[in-house]
Amino acid sequence: MKILMLNERDRTHPLAGGVEVHLDELAGRLAERHGIETTVLCSGYDGALPEETRNGVHYLRFGNRFSYYAKLPARARACWRTGEYDLVVENLCKLLFFSQLYLPRAPHLALVHHLFGLSAFRQVPIPIAAYVALTESLLPVLYRRWPYVVVSPSTRDDLRARFLPGDQIRVIPNGLDHALYRRDESVEVEPGLVLFVGRLEYYKGVDVLLDAWESLARSRPDARLVLVGSGTAEADLRARLEGRAHTGSVHFEGFVSEEEKVRWLQRAEVLVQPSHKEGWGLTVLEANACGTPVVATRVPGLQDSVQHDETGLLVEGGDHEALAQAIGRILADPSLRDHLVQGALEWADRFSWDAVADAFAVVLSAAARRETLPEVPDFLAPSDRV
Repeated sequence: MKILMLNERDRTHPLAGGVEVHLDELAGRLAERHGIETTVLCSGYDGALPEETRNGVHYLRFGNRFSYYAKLPARARACWRTGEYDLVVENLCKLLFFSQLYLPRAPHLALVHHLFGLSAFRQVPIPIAAYVALTESLLPVLYRRWPYVVVSPSTRDDLRARFLPGDQIRVIPNGLDHALYRRDESVEVEPGLVLFVGRLEYYKGVDVLLDAWESLARSRPDARLVLVGSGTAEADLRARLEGRAHTGSVHFEGFVSEEEKVRWLQRAEVLVQPSHKEGWGLTVLEANACGTPVVATRVPGLQDSVQHDETGLLVEGGDHEALAQAIGRILADPSLRDHLVQGALEWADRFSWDAVADAFAVVLSAAARRETLPEVPDFLAPSDRV
């Protein structure tokens, strides 16, 4: 079986995020475990090869982040005309691809991490945000008969709220590379180290975290906040710190390797994920697997990946005082942190990329045959240990 996947970026792209990690980990295991080959049509970037096979996945790169969408229909038609492919998968994490308009006879599947909705207006200029919201409004019209895989119950509920039929939606969350993301007893936890890992964008709520830090640092002058990642909001966030009393305790680490990221996760007392919206929140599981509890906002996606009072603490989105208080609770109470660490390790142990790939394989096969999607394991059920 061979699938044609549409996704704007691949894992090597400078702006790649959790969606691209998901694509790379999943497609590689589909090839290795199930013989399902994947070709990804994605955009180019400075220094990128136009064609590359990596980890059993074939990448075709063309255009840039803007011209990619204009060139995509012709490239997709050319691939489909070879007769090699059995299924088209749209990875709906930014803009919709509308591939049914230029590949009308192909069977399709939509993979959805999360839809932006009004949160797009926090991330991009108003004209672009309006376009995103407009295209998403077309889902119930142009994508109504499609089968879907989503990464969280929150995303499933979002689709249902848009009047898409729930009987063709399956929830398969993100997995984990447990060989990489694991607790290391030889690594000492640094007292007072608070960590953020992710892209520095406004929808990630980093500005709220900086406001929370101003409050927290007054009571915990020994603590420090490290921001791992880069993004379009970095310059604004740095400027936001100017003149504040506790600027010296905030460090922008920038982009790091996966191995460096793991070391930060293992050293931190707590990871903070203050996003306004997530599909799932892969860094939450990565932190948990390293034995690090999480403070996160109670928003779609994160309310699924964080088990309140068991693997971390959830607070209301946008409330910087509540965020500061929750971080402070964990820093000040070793017994609470020990409880959350144990719950985090047990929770993370459920999720593996092998199990995710196995569930995906049966769904992809059914979608290619235009059959009703089979049921998949409930990764989130209390009794499951996947």
